[in-house]
Amino acid sequence: MSLDHADIREQICEIGRRIYARGFAAGNDGNISCRLSDEVVLCTPTLICKGFMTPDDLCTVDLSGRQLSGKRPRTSEIFLHLEVYKGDPAVKSVVHCHPPHAVAFAVAHEEIPTGILPEVEVFLGPVPRAPYETPGNDRFAATIRPFVGRANTVVLSNHGTVSWGPTVERAYWNTEILDAYCRILILARQIGRVERLSAEKVNELLDLKQQFGEAPDARRRFGGDLIINPDFGRPDRTPE
Repeated sequence: MSLDHADIREQICEIGRRIYARGFAAGNDGNISCRLSDEVVLCTPTLICKGFMTPDDLCTVDLSGRQLSGKRPRTSEIFLHLEVYKGDPAVKSVVHCHPPHAVAFAVAHEEIPTGILPEVEVFLGPVPRAPYETPGNDRFAATIRPFVGRANTVVLSNHGTVSWGPTVERAYWNTEILDAYCRILILARQIGRVERLSAEKVNELLDLKQQFGEAPDARRRFGGDLIINPDFGRPDRTPE
């Protein structure tokens, strides 16, 4: 990162304000982090409203989760963030929060469908759902391990979302894109019909994704279904 640490601290606080303003983090929900070096991560503290943080509220930790600095205790969910950093050295920031429309899918155990909106195909791709685990421990962090390096956003069953990227702004964008998409899906299902793009058109979007310099789509890197959750929106179908 070319930004100095003071600027990174301010960026984290700004993203915290956005998360709070959009209703993605009630009370003291959510946490944000940014990698400062190979061994040091800057993160939000525990038990603080993300809409009212100041730069000196933030903490630093090492990759084992040991707190190195900060006047407040680090977030109890830091291990979720560290799982991403250890699994993908290219990631520079992680955002975890509870965007309500995406969390509706998380509590319904409804897979996020693909092949519907261009922006989602280009900027997100498949959004997997991790199994539920009690927050704050190593088992919780391990639930996302299979998806690091394959996705940039994960839905946490019965809990929330976690997204990551090369900057704190981009990590947040992934969350915002997902929640807007989930809101559209919920509204479309209320209308009663969800139409999908053809496989040909989805592949055109994946070509565009590559042209934009986005990370290669998991469906092309690892194989798998191009259209995920194809039955979403069918009136006679209920989630498993």
